[in-house]
Amino acid sequence: MSKVSKLFKGSSSSSSSSKAKHHHRSKGGPSAQEAIHRLRETEEMLTKKQEYLERKIEQEIATAKKHGTKNKRAALQALKRKKRLEQQLAQIDGTLSTIEFQREALENSHTNTEVLKNMGFAAKAMKQVHQNMDLDKIDDLMQDITEQQEVAQEISEAISRPFGDTFDEDELLAELEELEQQDLDDRMKSMGGLPSVPNSKLPSRHGPRPSESKTSTKKRVEEEDDMHMLASWAT
Repeated sequence: MSKVSKLFKGSSSSSSSSKAKHHHRSKGGPSAQEAIHRLRETEEMLTKKQEYLERKIEQEIATAKKHGTKNKRAALQALKRKKRLEQQLAQIDGTLSTIEFQREALENSHTNTEVLKNMGFAAKAMKQVHQNMDLDKIDDLMQDITEQQEVAQEISEAISRPFGDTFDEDELLAELEELEQQDLDDRMKSMGGLPSVPNSKLPSRHGPRPSESKTSTKKRVEEEDDMHMLASWAT
C-alpha cells in the first residue's frame, strides 16, 4: 500500500472517529446550563464588538469633520467607512436581540423543567406518605376524636354546675322590695305618721308682729317645722 493510500486511509479513519465522537455528543446533547453559559459568553463578545464599532464610528465622524471641504476625498472615505461600521453595528444589534430571546427562552424552559422535576419528586414523596394510610381508619379516628370532645364538654359542664338549691332571682328581688317597704312603714309609724296640713294661711316668716302673743308665735313656729318635715318626706 502506498504512503498516499495510507495517508488517505488514516485521514478517513480519523474523520470517522471524529464523526463518531460528534454523534456521541449530539446524542447526549449539551445541558441547559452549559447552553445558557455559551449564550452569555456570546452576548458579552458581541457587546464588546458593539462598543468597539461605536468608538470607530465616532472616530470616522471626527475624521470627516477634520477634513471637511479641505480634503473631500478623505472626508468621503471616512463617511463610507462610517456607513459600513453602522451596518455591522445594526447586524450585531439584531444578533444580540436574537441571542437574548433564545437565552431567555432556554432559561424559562430550564426553570420549568426543574419545577416539574421537583413537583414530581414531591408527588412521589406524598404518595409514599399516604401509602400506609387507610381512609376507613382515618374516619374512625376522627369519629372517636369527636366523641371524646363531646364527653369532655359534658364533663366540663357538670363540673361547673353549682351545687345546692337554685332560686328564682325575680322572686328574691320582689321579696327584698317588700322588706324595704315594710321597714319604711315601720319607721313612719314610730314617728307618729305624717302630720296634718293646716287649713289656715301660714303667717309671714319675717318675724311676729308687735300685736302677736308669745303663744301664737310658738304655735306658728311648730307648724312651720311640721311643714318642712312633710316636704322633706315627700321628696
